[in-house]
Amino acid sequence: MRDSTQLNELVSRAADWRGSATALTHGAANLGYAALDEAMTAFAGGLMALGVRRGDRVAIYLEKRFETVIASFGAPAAGAAFVPLNPLLKAEQVGFILRDCDVRVLVTSPDRHALLAEELRRCEALRHVVLTEGGEASAADGGVELHRWAALLDAPHRTGHRTIDTDLAAILYTSGSTGRPKGVMLSHRNMVAGAKSVASYLENHENDTLLAALPLSFDAGFSQLTTAFHSGARVVLLNYLLPRDVLKALDREKVTGLTAVPPLYIQLTQMEWPPEINGQLRYFANTGGRMPRETLDALRARVPSAKPFLMYGLTEAFRSTYLPPSEVDRRPDSIGKAIPNAEILVLREDGTPCAADEPGELVHRGALVGLGYWNDPEKTGERYKLLPPNLDGRPVGLQLPEYAVFSGDTVRCDAEGFLYFVGRRDEMMKTSGYRVSPTEVEELLYATKLVGECVAFGVDHPALGQAIQVIVTAPAGAADVDLAALMAECRRRMPAYMVPSGIEVQPGPLPRNPNGKIDRKLLSTAWVERAQA
Repeated sequence: MRDSTQLNELVSRAADWRGSATALTHGAANLGYAALDEAMTAFAGGLMALGVRRGDRVAIYLEKRFETVIASFGAPAAGAAFVPLNPLLKAEQVGFILRDCDVRVLVTSPDRHALLAEELRRCEALRHVVLTEGGEASAADGGVELHRWAALLDAPHRTGHRTIDTDLAAILYTSGSTGRPKGVMLSHRNMVAGAKSVASYLENHENDTLLAALPLSFDAGFSQLTTAFHSGARVVLLNYLLPRDVLKALDREKVTGLTAVPPLYIQLTQMEWPPEINGQLRYFANTGGRMPRETLDALRARVPSAKPFLMYGLTEAFRSTYLPPSEVDRRPDSIGKAIPNAEILVLREDGTPCAADEPGELVHRGALVGLGYWNDPEKTGERYKLLPPNLDGRPVGLQLPEYAVFSGDTVRCDAEGFLYFVGRRDEMMKTSGYRVSPTEVEELLYATKLVGECVAFGVDHPALGQAIQVIVTAPAGAADVDLAALMAECRRRMPAYMVPSGIEVQPGPLPRNPNGKIDRKLLSTAWVERAQA
C-alpha cells in the first residue's frame, strides 16, 4: 500500500490509506490527502491537455502554498519534471533557469508573472504560463499562452505518460563555482529512496506534523513533503517574515518535527519559547552547515524533550549522513554516519580509502546519487565519477561501472566510523543556509557598472555561518565608489541572502595569480588578517 516507486505515488498511496486525513495546512486552510491526490491528478491531466511530453520541464515560481505542492507532484504524475524556483530569486535569475533547462510550462502568480515579463520574451522553449488566480486564458503572445489554474484543473481527465523510477523527476538548481546556478537532476528513485531513508531514522509517522520552514526549492525543504507523505503525516506550509513567526507556528500547529538551517536556529535561541512547544516537538533537525555548539546547547535547553538530529547533505545526493541523538553528547561535532540505504566513503586523491582520522574526500554511493547536472557534461564529470575498482561492496567480478558523487568536501572518519567535516575544497560560500557562488555575486556587481574590479569571498560569521565580503575598485574614470548607490543596486538585483555584508574599496588593479585571474585567496586572507589585527 505504501511502497511507492515514483514521486507522485507518495501522494496517491497516502490517499489510499489516509484519504480523510490532513496532508497540508496553509494559514487557516487545510487540504486532505484525497483532495491533494485529486488535484494532483487533475493538474497532470491539464498538462497532458497542453501537449506536455514525457520529460518536459515544468517550472514553479511561487511561495509555499497548495498550488506549489500540487504542481510539484502533478508534473511528475504527467511524466514531466518539475523545476522549483526559490521565490526569493530575481527576474534575471529566474529567466536564466527557465532558458537553461528549456522550461515548457511555468506556474506562477499574476504579480510574479508581471515581474518576469521581459525575461519571458527571451525563453524560446516556453509555451504555457499557468496563473494561480485572476485573469482569463489568452491566445498565444509570442508563442506563450496564458491559462487559469482553475481552468487547467477542469480539463478532461487524461492519464500521464508512462514512466519508470529512473526517469527524471526534478531539477533543483544550486549555485555553482563558475557563477551560474547548475541544475541537479534527480530521478523518481532518488527522491522516493530519500523519503524512505530520512523518514526511517526520524521515525516519522501518521501523527506527525512537520513545519515546512525551508524553501521547497531546497532538497531539505522539499524533503519535508516527501517524508511526510511517505508517512501519512501533515505538513504546515510557512512563509515566515520573522523568526518569531516560526515559534508561533510551532506552538499554534502543535508541530512535532522541525528541520532548519543554523542561522534560523541561532535567531530562535535568542527568543523566549512558549513552554507548550517542549511538550509537542518530538525532534529538531539541522541541515545546511554545522550547528554551533552554543546554539545546539541552547536549543536542547529550550526543548529538552525533543531529539536533536545533526545532518549533512548534498543536493547531488539528497542526504548523506546523520548523527543519532544518542551520540550528540559524546560527539557533538560529528556529522554522523551514512543514512540508511547509502554508503559514505572517505577517499584519497588516488581513489584509495583513507585510514582512520586521515582527511579525505567524502564520496556518496547508492540509490540517492543523482543523474548529474542538466546539460553540463563538464560539471557533471567533476562531481559524478566512476568508483575506483576493488572497493568494499564492489567485488572484482562486477562488470558494469558505478557512478558516485564526489562531494569536494574534506572529512575524516574516526575509528568507530563517525565522520567529521574538515572543510570545503572549492570557494563556495555558505550563508544563511544558502550555497552562494562568489562569481555569481561578482557578475551582479559588475552589472551595476559602479565598480571597476571586484572580488567576493566568505568570512566566518557567528549567525550566518559565513558573511559575504566584497572588495571593489572604482570604475574607470571615477575617483571613488558610490557605496550607497552600490548597496542599493545590490538589494535591487540580489536575493537578500546574497547581498554583501560588507564592501571595502581598494585602489586598483587588484592582484592577480599566475593564471592572470584576480587572486581571491590572497585578498580574502589579507582581509581576515586585517580584521583580526
